Amino acid sequence: MKNIGIADTTLCRENNSFSFKEKIEIARQLEKLGVDVIELPEIENSKTDVLLARTVSSFVKNSVLSVAAGKTDESISLAAEALSNASNATIRIELPVSPVGMEYTCHKKAPKMLEWISHAVSEAKKYVSSVEFCALDATRAEADFLYSAIENALNAGAGIITLCDSAGSMLPDDFAAFVGKISEKTNAKLYVGCTNKNGLAEAESVLAVRNGASGVKTAVGGETASLETFATIIKNCGESYSLKTNVSYTELNRIVKQINRITDSSKNDKAVVNVEESIKAIRLDKNDSQQAVISEVKKLGYDLSEEDCAKVYEEFLRVASKKNVGAKELDAIVASAALQVPATYKLKSYVINNGNIITASANITLEKDGKTLEGIEIGDGPIDASFIAIDKIIGCRYELDDFQIQAVTEGTEAMGSAVVKLRANGKVYSGNGISTDIIGASIRAYLNAINKIVYEEA
Repeated sequence: MKNIGIADTTLCRENNSFSFKEKIEIARQLEKLGVDVIELPEIENSKTDVLLARTVSSFVKNSVLSVAAGKTDESISLAAEALSNASNATIRIELPVSPVGMEYTCHKKAPKMLEWISHAVSEAKKYVSSVEFCALDATRAEADFLYSAIENALNAGAGIITLCDSAGSMLPDDFAAFVGKISEKTNAKLYVGCTNKNGLAEAESVLAVRNGASGVKTAVGGETASLETFATIIKNCGESYSLKTNVSYTELNRIVKQINRITDSSKNDKAVVNVEESIKAIRLDKNDSQQAVISEVKKLGYDLSEEDCAKVYEEFLRVASKKNVGAKELDAIVASAALQVPATYKLKSYVINNGNIITASANITLEKDGKTLEGIEIGDGPIDASFIAIDKIIGCRYELDDFQIQAVTEGTEAMGSAVVKLRANGKVYSGNGISTDIIGASIRAYLNAINKIVYEEA
């Protein structure tokens, strides 16, 4: 069986607006899925981008971590710095090889570009043992120049050559023949990167691996070949053609959905900013009608039934008789009054270890259908560790939309109220927990929200 490498480029999507935390989560899911390579874009901010790569390096142990570079010596140096802690590191030298690309992107003629390819690969080789040369827009390059570029890269130390159909200018059989010719002329490890402008990226990729390619660039979303589609094709048809991948097919659908939730959320960042501005302006009092109150509830992201709307308004009137109601109070009202469901998961116990010289850990014990379930995890603080432990027990991780803690009584033994908002299938679910222990309140709120999601999904 021929093992097809998968290099995922989700984190390299153009104009992505992923937050630092979202990038970490995407990388974590890709590592769990078993992709061979997790690609990061070229370092633009020497502080945040290098920190991101080093953070990802701390948990990416099986997949190769790859960072792009190539147009300057500084870009290669920064890529090396970012990969300094990676268990398996590759620097990608990404350069155009079509006449138009060389002229307008790098301002170089063919002879100078060949010199620069040799120099850039040699420079990267000083820092890491694995260097990849990506021939951008390869399908529109002049054949003789492309072969020379590949030869120069290999002689300078590149171990992987990637041929990119950046323009989507070839049909699958023509692209396969194109890859086959290059495969016959070199013993290099060949990857392909196909754009999905014409909806043919997966077909191009599959035919390319049958014609000599060793691996494929994929992504979740964007214009690159779909990770889920390509992996599914190999899963269903691979045995007949002696092809396989290292992807965990049992995790494929769940993880792709998880990443899609993150990417869909990032697409709506501008809308979210506008919503957040309107949320800040929420100010309600006892004279407001049910219609006005429910209108503000919808701004917070909730989609309630008529029955829940009535319950929320009734609870609102009780609270509003004592004080004006803002966004935080309205969140707490929805969490306590709406969509109250039987608890699928019940909290039996929790043990937290935390301090300024140790990593926070949580040992959570839940009960479901009379069975005891236990999860032990570490995290960035006791609450983060608790949430991760619960995720491990239920086998699913939902997007944390918001998390609030506030005191509801005064004094040293004050009661703390925690509100957790989780997003699932485009809807927001809110959970509320109250305790003199803010960690306990947070755990109960998180579990309350999860029970609502589980109940509705069932």
